[in-house]
Amino acid sequence: MDKAIKLVLIILLFLCLLQMPFGFYQFVRFAAFVGFGLLALLQRDGGNKNAAFIYGALALLFQPFFKVVLGRELWIIVDVVVALGLALSLINAFRSKANSPNRN
Repeated sequence: MDKAIKLVLIILLFLCLLQMPFGFYQFVRFAAFVGFGLLALLQRDGGNKNAAFIYGALALLFQPFFKVVLGRELWIIVDVVVALGLALSLINAFRSKANSPNRN
């Protein structure tokens, strides 16, 4: 489930680089808040407290209730960095699964 959440978030964050209607960015903030919150819970339950903290902090950054004003240029940088970080974690998850000795 976490791989699907990460993939959806990557796509949404890269779509933010395009000129989209304001409502799309509001939707992305809400979706990212929910997605990063779920990822934080999944990581906490899996025992990875560092990743849970990072995903929790990202959920707070993207939360739609109290707007974090960074400006368009800085949000673009944040979106790209976060999307690339998610992509790297997704690649690492696939690599570790492919290299695991117990794969079916």
